[in-house]
Amino acid sequence: MRQLSASQLRDWLADTGRTRPVLLDVREPWEFETCRIAGSLSMPMRGIPARYPELSRDQDIVMVCHHGARSFQAGMFLEQMGFDRILNLLGGVAAWARDVDPAMPTY
Repeated sequence: MRQLSASQLRDWLADTGRTRPVLLDVREPWEFETCRIAGSLSMPMRGIPARYPELSRDQDIVMVCHHGARSFQAGMFLEQMGFDRILNLLGGVAAWARDVDPAMPTY
């Protein structure tokens, strides 16, 4: 699984020549409601074993959580299920708020 910094993700999302990745946010619903990267899909970590068939293996999937640990674990699970286009957002939404969007609420 490749690691992706918040600034690398920002540049990717701003590049209209690149296909937008799925931003898979594995945090709890209350966390997702508190703050999120625009366009993220909420799929709490505990629900991924039941819901992963909803995801496409043909798209890049950027795993997102608060600091990057839960998303890494969930990404490892998806790789075990045969997904090979998984990236993990280093530092999670905390890094996004710090490095990209200082106006984003934090917790």
